[in-house]
Formats: sequence, C-alpha cells, structure tokens
Amino acid sequence: MIDPTRNTYSPPDVSPPGDTLRELLEERGLSQADLAERMGRPKKTISEIVNAKAALTPETALELELVLGVSADFWNARERNNRAALARAEQAERLAADVTWAKSFPLRAMRQRGWLPESRDPSAIVRSVLEYFGVASRTQWELLAMSAGVAYRKSTAFDADPFALSAWLRRGEIEAQSVRTGPFDAAKFRSALVEARGMTREEPAAFVDQVSALCAKAGVVVSFVPELPASRVSGAARWLGSHRALIQLSHRYKTDDHLYFTFFHEAAHLLLHGKREVFLDTSVQEGREEHEANDWAADFLIPPTEFAAFVNAGDLRAEALAKFAERLGIALGIVVGRLQHERTVPFSRFNALKRPVRWADAVQ
Repeated sequence: MIDPTRNTYSPPDVSPPGDTLRELLEERGLSQADLAERMGRPKKTISEIVNAKAALTPETALELELVLGVSADFWNARERNNRAALARAEQAERLAADVTWAKSFPLRAMRQRGWLPESRDPSAIVRSVLEYFGVASRTQWELLAMSAGVAYRKSTAFDADPFALSAWLRRGEIEAQSVRTGPFDAAKFRSALVEARGMTREEPAAFVDQVSALCAKAGVVVSFVPELPASRVSGAARWLGSHRALIQLSHRYKTDDHLYFTFFHEAAHLLLHGKREVFLDTSVQEGREEHEANDWAADFLIPPTEFAAFVNAGDLRAEALAKFAERLGIALGIVVGRLQHERTVPFSRFNALKRPVRWADAVQ
C-alpha cells in the first residue's frame, strides 16, 4: 500500500511497474485517461505502460513523481528490477537448454571437492559450470577452453576426457589467482630450481610444502590439484599472461621420483618453449617439446657425464646408488628412476628405495 507521508512504495515481489501504477490509480480514484491528461501524454502511452507493453522511461518517472507524489527513483527502480527479472528468466531458459553439456563434466567429483555447489535445477547446474570457468556461455567455453586447451595434445593413445581435463586445468587457474608473485624472472627461476633440486633430499611432503613459495618469488605459481576422474594427467605448464607462469601438478604420483621428475619436466617447458601453448604431462609423451623437456629435466637432476661415469663403474648395489645420490645432493628415488628409465636396471628393481608420496600428509 501507498504511504503518502513517505513518498515510497514497497511491492511484495518483482512485477512490471504498470501493475503498481494501476493499483495506485485505483486507490486515488483516477482513470488512465485522467493520468494521461494530467501528464499531457496520449492515453495509448499510459495504457501501454500499465499493461507492460512499453517501458517506463526516466522522463515518465519524473512526471509521475510530480503528478502522483511517488518518487522517480522508485519508478526507475521498479522498471530496472522488472527488466532484470525478465532477463534472468530468459537466461535461465537458455541455460537449461545446455544442461546435457554441463553434465558432461565430472560434476559429482567437483562438488565433493567444493568446486561447485549442489543443485538439481538445470539452469542452476549450467550457471555453476559457467561461473566456474568464468565464461558467459557454452560457446565461449568452447572458444577459450577447447581452442587453447583440452584438444591440447590430441593423440589416439591419450584418451583423457576433455571435460574432466578442462575442469582440472581451470582449477589451477583459480588457485593461482590467490597466489601473489612478482614478474617472471628466468634467472631467479633457475636459481629456485637449483634449490628445489636439493630439496628433493627431504620428505616429499616438505618439498610440496616449500616449492610453491620458492617459485612464486620468480614469477611461477606451483599448484597441486588432485586429478579428476578420467583426466589422466600428471602435470601441466602454461603461462598466465606474459609475465606469470603456472606449473600444475596432480596427485597421481605414488613415489617421489615421479613427483620430482614431473615438476622439473614442467619447469623445462617454461624455460625452453613458447608462451602460447599448454604443455601436458600424460602417459603419452609426443613431440619435440616433450622430448626436450624430458632431456632437460633428466640432465638437470643428474648431469649426463656423472650418470655415464656411475654406470660405467659397474657398481649397481643399493649402497652405491645411495652414495651417488648423496654426492649429487638429490633424492635416491631420482637415481633409481633414471636407471630404470634408461633400462640400466629392470623396472622391478630397487623400487623399495623410492619414497612413497602420501598426499594426505603433503597437501592439507
């Protein structure tokens, strides 16, 4: 109801301002023709406003303020809120049409991790996915995520689910938003990698805890994001603009050698390769860049001359491996992994010398 002493009106819910205008005219005992005459407007114009066939303009709001004593701000707000409600309703209908697309993502796993809210409403499900990716429509997701991303390294042998992979990669971007870094500095990053190499002597949990802060000083975010079902990725490296980079690692690693090698492999991409591509570490390593990153990481961790001399010495007992790792200042598991990868020893040998990675301890 109208309170003439306050010059305002509070409707119970969102509706066209014409509904309020009709109610007010009835209370005042005025007809639409009376209002048209008082305002100097055609009767048709007033009828269209009352019946929500025409918008209530700011000029009309000012005239209603003079004629009816209800503020122009009120009328403008009523019109604005009604238009917004109509737009939201139309958007909800459009969003609901994409619910099948939205359900292609691993929604259950994403909700369990708190990445998405619980919802059964089709339009709300689609909205939550769009908000997660920071895009306005399915089309924009396809342009941004798919063009630069999930088709990244298409291979018949790499059968990762593109929706799960896209969601996993996006999580790294989201977490990177809260990490403060300076601009990327290659020299500082190389120094950080030297220090990180020595940190491999510590427990994997300590490495995970410390390496993020270490690399942030050089302009590189390091994010540990649990893999999603069917994402099948161990790590990724990419640039977040021209002066900031991201190394994203999953929780697929069971032993320390895999964790450390993947980290340095991704670091190699940032030092060796361009800023436009996303590099993924999967079970399939294809392409020149992947081989270059593998070689760089292997040689950075164990210099090739040192490795060759150790192998040629012929002493491959566990004690000799431990002394070699200690002399180089690296984890024993790295030495074992290198020997296995080079087929110097079988993959079944020395696995007990690797340290297990327990993610419940490493990432809280």
